[in-house]
Amino acid sequence: MIRIERAAVPDSVNITRLFEALIAEITERTGAPTPLFSLSGTAEKCKSYLETGIYTVWMATDRLSGRAVGFLSLCESHALYADGAFGIIQEFYVEPEYRSRGVGARLLAAAQAYGKTCGWKRLEVVTPPLPFFQRTVLFYERNGFEKTGGAKLKAVLL
Repeated sequence: MIRIERAAVPDSVNITRLFEALIAEITERTGAPTPLFSLSGTAEKCKSYLETGIYTVWMATDRLSGRAVGFLSLCESHALYADGAFGIIQEFYVEPEYRSRGVGARLLAAAQAYGKTCGWKRLEVVTPPLPFFQRTVLFYERNGFEKTGGAKLKAVLL
């Protein structure tokens, strides 16, 4: 049995472990020679984000083992095109042995319910690189998301 609940500051250790697993999986599946993101200071950043409230995380925990097996993190943003405030799913990961068991769908449902309480009109997400994560896109589509086109781009500032 899986329990879904909002993470608290002490959960930052488990969130960090799951985030590192997410980055390792993306790196491995895409064949990237080095990790795509710096993991330096991740635990401290996670703890700080939770403490300040700029980061909301939903955790999936196996009730039998007490082990955190998945998480979904959200941040609020604002845009004219979104007609105000909206949520962005920043990271989302479920351990492989818990996939296709409804854990991800329950995490998404928790995020959507939370977004409604915040008055958000939408949730947005960017998937890991395609075609390596095509199943991820299909998962989101099965859960009510639609493609909006475009590609994620970035400019490093520091």
